[in-house]
Amino acid sequence: MPKVAGEKKTVINHSPLTQQLVDALREKILSGELASGERLVEERLSEEYSVSRMPVREALRQLAASGLVIIEPRRGASVANFHRDLLLELVEVRATLEALNARLAAKRHDPAQIAELEKLLAEGTRNTYSGDAEVLTDLNQRFHFALGEVAANSVLQEIMHSLRDRTAVLFAPLALERAPQNWEEHAAILRAVIKGDPELAGLLAARHIYNAAGLEP
Repeated sequence: MPKVAGEKKTVINHSPLTQQLVDALREKILSGELASGERLVEERLSEEYSVSRMPVREALRQLAASGLVIIEPRRGASVANFHRDLLLELVEVRATLEALNARLAAKRHDPAQIAELEKLLAEGTRNTYSGDAEVLTDLNQRFHFALGEVAANSVLQEIMHSLRDRTAVLFAPLALERAPQNWEEHAAILRAVIKGDPELAGLLAARHIYNAAGLEP
C-alpha cells in the first residue's frame, strides 16, 4: 500500500476497503509487527489508513471471527494473546485436521487438481532460497488451500481457514529457516496423494505441521 510522502499514513485507494484493511492488519499480526495483546484503537487505525472508522470496525470484527483479534466490552479490540499453551493446543488440532484433509485428497483427487498442486509445488521450490518470507508464506497458504480443494469437504475447509491463520503466528519465526524442508514435505505429501495412499498422506501431513512449528509429534 502506498504511503503519503512525509507522513506515516498508509493510504488505501481501492475498494473494498474492509478487505484491504483485513489483509493489512492480518499481515502485521502474523509477522509480529503487531504484538500479542497490543490494542487496536479504531481512531488511530482510521488515521493511519486514511479511512473512516466504519471499515476499520468491520475489519476488526472479521479478524475477531478468525481468532486473530479479541474484542472486549469497554476495552475495545486488541491482538489475541497467543500464549504458548494455546499455540500447542492449536497445533495439535491443526495436525489432526490436516491429516484428515490429506487423506480425503488422496481418495478424491483428479488430474486437473493435481496439476494445480504440482504448479504450486514447483513455484514454492523455486522460491525456497529467495529469502522472501511474504512470498513463501503466500505460496504455502495457496498449497494448503489447493490441497483442501482436492479434499472437497467444505465444512473442513471452513474450520481450517481460521485455524491456519491462528497457527501461522507460531510458524512465522521458522518460515525462512525451514523453507527447504517445508517444500520437501509438501512434495512428499503430494506424492502420497497422487499414489492414492490416504494413510501415508495423512501421516505426512500431520508430521509436517509439527515440524513447521518446531515441535515433536
